[in-house]
Amino acid sequence: MTQAEALRLAGARLEPIAGSGRFDATLLLEHAVGRERSTFLWDGERELSASEAAAFEALVECRMRGVPVAQLLGTAGFYGLTYEVDEQVLIPRPETEHLVETAVADVRERGIRTPRIADIGTGSGAIAIALASALPDAWVFGSDISRAAIDIARRNAARNNVYQACTFVLGDLATPLVPFAPFDIILANLPYIPSADVPQRPDPAGYDPHLALDGGPDGLDLYRRLLPTLPGMMASGGLVLLEAAPPTMPELLKLAGETFGAAAVHLGRDYAGQARYVIARVGAKTD
Repeated sequence: MTQAEALRLAGARLEPIAGSGRFDATLLLEHAVGRERSTFLWDGERELSASEAAAFEALVECRMRGVPVAQLLGTAGFYGLTYEVDEQVLIPRPETEHLVETAVADVRERGIRTPRIADIGTGSGAIAIALASALPDAWVFGSDISRAAIDIARRNAARNNVYQACTFVLGDLATPLVPFAPFDIILANLPYIPSADVPQRPDPAGYDPHLALDGGPDGLDLYRRLLPTLPGMMASGGLVLLEAAPPTMPELLKLAGETFGAAAVHLGRDYAGQARYVIARVGAKTD
């Protein structure tokens, strides 16, 4: 079978899975044969070897069962960088890039030369590493309760050449970050799916670790524990960014308002225009 034939057939098989069959097939074939996808265009008549065809078929079958492409490749993209991922960390989502963009803009607007930033529940380290890359003078700290996640985050920092700017520590929520406070910005993308709604396989999201998805009965258990600890860890005028699911936003906004004052909090929206994260300014005046 030629590369072109393999792509055509696999693309058709994978199209019902996520509506991106050809693209998924291209990524998987690139991984199976160890060649850049551009070669498939000018060398499509190249015959696959038996071992390449077998490797590609195994990947396609896994994808047909719902396994995310990122887990099959072992890497995922986020904010223009590439990260190691596996079944022990949440695959970074494009909508979370809004947190990074908002944090970067805030640092630049306030003219902070060496900002101290905390990423609570860092997982693969995607948010922390993206910030360290975008803000070369920043000191970035990340925490996670998963030892496996901390190990992956450290490898990702080295992979993206920001290892010296990032400190990843093991522990529950903000607790291990207390010694490094105060922070100019704190971000958190904690598990926020209500327990009854946590995706199950073969839904691709069901392949993410349960620990990174389940936010308790209404999805906000971890934020209820986190929010009261934050004011004492923030520098004056600091910014807090909390991502959650759109249906949970009204309650999360209320919780943040109880912590920081209603006038100090508002909602941020994702690329689809949905309320996706809460923004709180520490020290903002209330009416």
